[in-house]
Amino acid sequence: MKKRVIIVGAAGRDYHDFLQYFKDNKNYNVVAFTQAQIPGIEKRKFPKKLAGRLYKKDIPFYPEEKLSELIKKLKVDDVVFAYSDIKHEDLMHLASIVLANGANFVLLGPNSTMIKSRKKVISICAVRTGSGKSQTSRAIAKILEDNGKRVASIRHPMPYGDLVKQKVQRFASAKDFKKNKTTIEEEEEYQPWIDKGFVIYAGIDYKEILKKAEKEADFILWDGGNNDFSFYFSDLNVVVADPHRAGHELLYHPGETNFRMADVIVINKIDSAKKEDIEKVKANAKKYNPKAKVILARSELVIDKPEMINGKRCLVVGDGPTLSHGGMKFGAGTLAVKKYNGIIVDPRKYAKGSIKATYNKYEHLEKELPAMGYGKKQIKELEETVNKVPCDIIVDGTPANLKRIIKVKKPIVEVDYELGKNAVDELKKILKNKKLIR
Repeated sequence: MKKRVIIVGAAGRDYHDFLQYFKDNKNYNVVAFTQAQIPGIEKRKFPKKLAGRLYKKDIPFYPEEKLSELIKKLKVDDVVFAYSDIKHEDLMHLASIVLANGANFVLLGPNSTMIKSRKKVISICAVRTGSGKSQTSRAIAKILEDNGKRVASIRHPMPYGDLVKQKVQRFASAKDFKKNKTTIEEEEEYQPWIDKGFVIYAGIDYKEILKKAEKEADFILWDGGNNDFSFYFSDLNVVVADPHRAGHELLYHPGETNFRMADVIVINKIDSAKKEDIEKVKANAKKYNPKAKVILARSELVIDKPEMINGKRCLVVGDGPTLSHGGMKFGAGTLAVKKYNGIIVDPRKYAKGSIKATYNKYEHLEKELPAMGYGKKQIKELEETVNKVPCDIIVDGTPANLKRIIKVKKPIVEVDYELGKNAVDELKKILKNKKLIR
């Protein structure tokens, strides 16, 4: 008899786990997905067109809050957890709810979900969202490019629209954003790759995505999302840790998995973190993954017009996921304002709609405005909030380009960050030692 399954997800790994492990598997019947973290995603269904020959209908989505009643109503045997950046404590609370309702609580591991590539693969993952994965990924891409290698990056999924149309996505220019109807979160991840001349893939079906990427690349770079582990078996596994959240490398799922699996641990942001926090992460690396090579890295600010910040009232806009479920109070924008003697304006009382709801949900948030934009309505509310705040300039600390996404009435200073040169040199040595470059 087939086991009846619910997959607990957040529009990412859940779809991958289904396609990699459950699709065409006669031993299981996935009867539902639950969805969390992303506003409104539970209003869709997983299309039968992607689900395979065993599924004659779309698979329904439900809010995660309905899990208890769904287990009983749908006579579920297994509940498979499949999303990232969750406290161990919260994960086990969820497991307890599942067990109390009689079902098994399941975590699928790397060997059940990773795909083997014909090309060399370097994965860049993290212990928390916002640790600095993407700047590390781009640094490695540049090293490979400088050594004559063709590189294609594959990004962790962020499919919030039409899942069939998002099966395989390729981004090579900003025109592809409009074509793929991307959200702010997606553009924050893809824009920096495009700016540096690299191609980046994403979507739903990571077997098909890999086939496409392999045709134009010598190396595949896995640019991880949140603190999830790679969808691909890797020749080198680089994991980024954040001393601003020292200790979190042992407290979040699946960040601790990454921390223990890493070949290389990059302790990032040492130029802005406390020495004792850096030492704490180093000690944990030595204790829990002594085989890993540890690199200390600066996260260098890149500011296009720093002279505009001095003495000005600044609205700081930061990366949405990092500031929300990532738990950070500030990002690169705040560091830039402090460095150049600006005055940070508190935007909270000017927040509109879902932006206000984000502040209410994530009480740690203070003076940075999270760039939440998962749909047209939320992007409009972000625009209204930005224009309502009394300020002289807007400091854009997101990886995306706010000027292209929303209409603003104030001058914008763009803030980015790059991995420090010493860390890049260390990564280059490791790639040579692993014979990935000459």
